[in-house]
Amino acid sequence: MRYFIIITALFFYHNLSLAQTIKGKVFDTKNVVKDMKIINKTQNILTFTNKDGNFSIEAKVNDTLSFQSIFYHPLEVVVKQSHFEDLTVFEVGEIVSELNEVKINNEKKNKFDSISYYSTIKTEQKNLSKKPLVKSGDNLMPTLDLKLLYKGISKLFRKRKNENIKNKIPVDYQELESFFATNDFFNKELFTLDLKIPENKINLFIDYCAEKGIRKELLKDENKMQLLEKLVVNSQLFLILLDEYGEEATTKD
Repeated sequence: MRYFIIITALFFYHNLSLAQTIKGKVFDTKNVVKDMKIINKTQNILTFTNKDGNFSIEAKVNDTLSFQSIFYHPLEVVVKQSHFEDLTVFEVGEIVSELNEVKINNEKKNKFDSISYYSTIKTEQKNLSKKPLVKSGDNLMPTLDLKLLYKGISKLFRKRKNENIKNKIPVDYQELESFFATNDFFNKELFTLDLKIPENKINLFIDYCAEKGIRKELLKDENKMQLLEKLVVNSQLFLILLDEYGEEATTKD
């Protein structure tokens, strides 16, 4: 009986000492959390959650897992044997009112230009008066010029299609650099303090983002948070490449 207990204890200890895989899902109070960085601080292993909030990472009992994101409060968990037995759910707290002291109070607000607005309206009225959509027939009853109406509708759809194509075109380095240089929100403080980009590597990071592809529509003010999310993911990958391979690796993706 004594030998059986010793063998069982040795077997249990052997299992604890071997690295196993934790499969987990990360939630906030409402939704799954994608692109969250998970670090096994004990084993120095890094991974990210996918679009469904799922992740897997190698670990041992008593290892420390660190959950990090610019949008959420940091979370650290000490690994237990129960974490390996089934899919484990981890909940993180969302940062609602602040983003690491990045303030939006100084953003420029678009002002309504009444002079320009009424000038545009008058120009459109003149153009319509030159090519009226309604003509008078022989019976003096107004008739609709369907051909001209069709041209107007087709022109409108072509314009919208061209705008959609233009917005999906990725911006180049010069456009990104000019955008960040003049934007009050995406400033040097955000790059260095929140994204942890070294000041002397900011231009290299912008070049890296241009290579990864950022759509022109993300530069619009209403898409600010989508652009920020894209920059957060790019910064995490950029810092990993910079740490492991140096500057050369960040220009070859």
